[in-house]
Amino acid sequence: MRDSSLTRGLNGSGRSYHAAMRDTADDTKTLVRDAQSLLQAAATLTGQKADDLRARGMDMLDQALGKAGQYQDQAIEKSKELAHTADVYVKDNPWRTVLAAAGVGLLVGMLIRRS
Repeated sequence: MRDSSLTRGLNGSGRSYHAAMRDTADDTKTLVRDAQSLLQAAATLTGQKADDLRARGMDMLDQALGKAGQYQDQAIEKSKELAHTADVYVKDNPWRTVLAAAGVGLLVGMLIRRS
């Protein structure tokens, strides 16, 4: 019963989390590209219009940095949740975990031996 809830937690929320991270990374890249375009355009201009474009570009870069920090915090929180879930699973299923680790070790040993 615990196994299915662990799998659902990793697969169900993991997929939506990865999709959200991909979307937010795309949004951040778009913000940075737009800010770069504005700053390049401002480099060729002078006067008040150039100052306005530079200010908008800097605001966009600040937004991108803020979002990047927010996504980093979310990723850290998600990794802590996953580590806690794995810890609970190992404590609830010690023999299964030992057998899985031994199986992986056996496979790695066989692969190394063949090389």
